[in-house]
Amino acid sequence: MNLTLSPDTQKFLTTLSEFVREEIIPLERLFLDHRFAELQPQIDGLRQKAKSLGFWLPQIPREYGGMGLSLVEHGHVSEVLGQTPLGHYVLNCQAPDAGNMEILIEYGTEEQKETYLRPLLAGEIRSCFSMTEPANPGSNPTWMSTTAVKEGDSYIVDGLKWFTSAAEGAAFAIVMAVTDPHQENKYRRASMIIVPTDTPGFHLVRNISVMGERGHGFASHAEVRYDECRVPLHNRLGEEGGGFVIAQQRLGPGRIHHCMRWLGICERSFDLMCRYALLRQIAPGKPLAAEQTIQNWIVESRAEINAARLMVVQAAHKIDQAGTYAARVEISLIKFFVAGVLQKVLDRAIQVHGAMGMTDELPLAYWFRHERAARIYDGPDEVHKRAAARQILAQYQ
Repeated sequence: MNLTLSPDTQKFLTTLSEFVREEIIPLERLFLDHRFAELQPQIDGLRQKAKSLGFWLPQIPREYGGMGLSLVEHGHVSEVLGQTPLGHYVLNCQAPDAGNMEILIEYGTEEQKETYLRPLLAGEIRSCFSMTEPANPGSNPTWMSTTAVKEGDSYIVDGLKWFTSAAEGAAFAIVMAVTDPHQENKYRRASMIIVPTDTPGFHLVRNISVMGERGHGFASHAEVRYDECRVPLHNRLGEEGGGFVIAQQRLGPGRIHHCMRWLGICERSFDLMCRYALLRQIAPGKPLAAEQTIQNWIVESRAEINAARLMVVQAAHKIDQAGTYAARVEISLIKFFVAGVLQKVLDRAIQVHGAMGMTDELPLAYWFRHERAARIYDGPDEVHKRAAARQILAQYQ
């Protein structure tokens, strides 16, 4: 595995780091204070600046207006952007839009691309992805209650979804719904269907409060009810019954993005922890960093972040070279391992900051609230451990 980045990529990452530090991070105060009316115009301005600098859509092929980076390269970009809650949005590579772009490129018809993909790529609209249901386990995407029944030249979509991220303000949803409940193969029962959010029967019930925050716009998770939503048959993505396959292809590379974003959070938290440990005096002339416990936390965090990064880069290399299916063990390993490192590093950083760490003066408390979910979404730790163990053991049988 070649870990050397090209000179052009290294130069870009350096320039991007400066952009994040000097342009995006200063806007965090508005975000953490929920001053979204003031924030949005400034964020829109930064998005235009990112586009003019050539930073736009790093993960998207050049023929669609993106930078055309490999999964490994975009992983490093995701780590840089992950150092602030606003980073990915500014470059238009945030979830769930990034994944929706990728599946529209792969499976969308020309009409779907013109109607939904192109304005999404341009940053003119946002989208959401609607799969998880409150009544069924999110770890089992073959078991869901939302249905899409054919009626003439339309699908009638009915069901209740939640944790439909970024639904507030989205122009359309990509909905996972059962189209053939009698199909013997459980992996062929569901399809993905595009539902514009102005469709009669689409109801954004509420933004779900996540550890005390309801969020806003692209940083929210909604409960959505589909009440006899009628959409044309040609709004289906790919073939009927192909929803599970599309979901798996969407989630594999997406886990690389998530893990590298988490490493960006780790790096920012690590930096804040080290700086504060040297700044904070616990006695005249004695900084907090002089304590052995603090030194242990710092060195353990450094070792864990470095190890996690190598694991993620290795998984990304394997996906780039052999595809998502070949890297399924590596994907499961990084999903639970990096999420665990994230929790430990964040907890140590908050502990070092003491009372300051509990406030929203810094992004640490925000991440601690919202990234506890890292061990749950896109497959909980327990499911990934079981899946990886079975595949490893199968090699010995």
